[in-house]
Parts: sequence; C-alpha cells; structure tokens
Amino acid sequence: MTVEASRVTTQATNIPAPADDSVVRHDWSVAEIEALFALPFNDLLFRAQQVHRQHFDPNAVQVSTLLSIKTGACPEDCKYCPQSGHYNTGLGKEKLMEIEKVVEQARAAKDAGASRFCMGAAWKSPRERDLEVVTEMVRQVKSLGLETCMTLGMVDTDQARKLADAGLDYYNHNLDTSPEYYGEIITTRSYSERLDTLASVREAGMKVCSGGILGMGETTTDRAGLLRQLANLEPQPESVPINMLVKVAGTPLENVDDLDPIEFIRAIAVARIMMPKSHVRLSAGREQMDDSTQALAFLAGANSIFYGERLLTTGNPQANRDRELFERLGLHPETRQEVASDEVREAALKAAMEEKARANVEGSLFYDATREATPASSEGQMRERKPCGLVV
Repeated sequence: MTVEASRVTTQATNIPAPADDSVVRHDWSVAEIEALFALPFNDLLFRAQQVHRQHFDPNAVQVSTLLSIKTGACPEDCKYCPQSGHYNTGLGKEKLMEIEKVVEQARAAKDAGASRFCMGAAWKSPRERDLEVVTEMVRQVKSLGLETCMTLGMVDTDQARKLADAGLDYYNHNLDTSPEYYGEIITTRSYSERLDTLASVREAGMKVCSGGILGMGETTTDRAGLLRQLANLEPQPESVPINMLVKVAGTPLENVDDLDPIEFIRAIAVARIMMPKSHVRLSAGREQMDDSTQALAFLAGANSIFYGERLLTTGNPQANRDRELFERLGLHPETRQEVASDEVREAALKAAMEEKARANVEGSLFYDATREATPASSEGQMRERKPCGLVV
C-alpha cells in the first residue's frame, strides 16, 4: 500500500495520523498511550508493522539465551517471583555458579544460534566478592563472540562501572509495572531505586534492557503508565522485554485472572510504536502461548526472544518448537552484524529521506488529493489528538 493510500485508510477510520512514527519521542502522555491501546486491533498492528519495517528487518529475530547463575533465597518480596525468600514455592537455594560452567553453557548457546547470552542472579544487590566473579564471567563469555547481558538487582554507579569495564554490553533491570501499581507488587524496593539503577547503568556507558510484566492484575492505564516510563527515558532502552506473567504456586499471584492474549499483543504493538528503535522482546510466558499468539506478537513488532528450555526458573518453549515456528513463519535469527549502530541507522534513514525527496520532485506533476482534505491549520490539531518470575 502506498503512503497516500495508507493516509486515506487512516482518515476513513477516523484514526489520527501520526506526525512521524520514525521520530523517537520522550514526551508521551498516558492519554496518548491509552488512545493507542483503544485503536481497532487491525489498525494498531498495521501501524506497528509500518514502524517496525522502518528500523528492522521484519523477518529477523534476535535470539538470546538466559541462564540463572544464582538461584533462590532472594530477599525481595516481588509477588510474581518464585525465587523470593518470602514465599514457599519449593524452589531450592543454589550458590553462584562456577565460571567454567557458565562459559560452557554460553558456548552451547552460541552453537545453538544465540547471539546474546544473559545471566541472572537472585540478589537485591551484588556483594563486592560476588561482583569480582561475575565480571570474570562477562570477560570470558564475551571472548566467545557473544553479546553479554546481566541482571543482578540494584547496582550503584561504581558497581555499574566495574561491569562496564569488564565488557558487559547490556544490564537488565525491569520496572515491572506502572509507578501507581508498583506498591501492589513489590514493597522491598522503591520505584525510584529502580530508576536510579538504570541511571547508573547509563552513566557507566552500558546499554539498558528494561521492560515489565503483564497479567498481574493491572489495568490498561497501568500498562500505559509502564510504557510511558520506559519510552520517556532518554535515551530509550535498547531492549524492552514484555513478559506475560507465569503463575507459580506459592506466590501471591498464583490465582490472578489470565490476561487476554489480544491485550498482550496490543501491548507489544504499542511498545513498538513508542520505542521504534528498541528491540521488543517476547519474553516470559511464551510456553503458555500457542503458535498463533506468537505469530501475532512478531507481526506486532516483537523481534527478540529467549531460546532454550528455561527462563531462569520457569519453562520456555523447547528449542525444536522454536525452530519449527521460525521455519513456518519464514523468520531467521538476527546476527550481531545485522544490528547496526545508531549512526549507521541514522545515515541510512537520511539517505532514504533524500531519495524520497528526489522522487517527489520528479513526480511533482502528480496531484495529492488527500492533502486538500486536511487543511494546513489542522495539522497541529491532529498532532495533539495523535493516539498515540525473575524475568528479563
């Protein structure tokens, strides 16, 4: 469909046309985001797919592997997490893994097609003696040619700098939900402390992986509030995991109502529109999703998954099932070489815009009838109405 035809379609369904979805914004309001969530499903996915194709290969999916390097007995009281020491979930406590075993798992992940290796430890914050071990893990895993990511709880500026000096590419620290709903889920760590950790990570020069969990009893407004917090960070997180709650017996959320899969897909699409250059990760909960739901998630703009048997302590679709689904959908794993730097992407976008400008000059004899239907004075008005378990 041409740009002109899509504009006609947008007007015919009374959807406020975006000024430019390729522009990264940091001024989203909750009202704008709720308007996006309220769009007809097909229109929302169409818009998300357009944004996705501006910045990514639509058939490439980043494949990561996640390993729990220290399991259980976490002092936090996150109501969704089987690793919390506050709940009896039958999960045993394990010590920090040996470096050699972690490297062995990373090598196997790379052989299976992973481009990023993520390591998670159930801590509120790492101790200094543990930090020495995990930084060596980073060095050795990175030497295999893999991108590295860690989630270790809260870190201050000095700890973040040590991780960055070791070569850590990404640090994961989820916001989990909106500021307004956060107190219903966690009381042992404040929302501001989570934001402080993200600031420390940025200051150290690392990339940010931060998202949230859906299906914890939150409202659509809460989902909008979560995405607003993420999108309004400057810069936006390079990786945004969208998790579906995995209900675990023994946790306070074990009997919460299931989230409608369509509402989950809506959140993926809205995240893609709001954070056009970020990898949006279809994360925890994939084991409960059928292939059709996953296919819709990829169509909505998800372009990152965890690959393997487990997500820290909860199940994940088996590797063979993922390979079969990729084949059926015509998807392929994204290689590290495919992930262009921001400078490369900006240069490519500039070149594309210049080419489009030349084409417009050459085709100036054509009359765009759709423009007359929208007076110049209404352009600003349209902009205002624009609808705009330890998991990682």
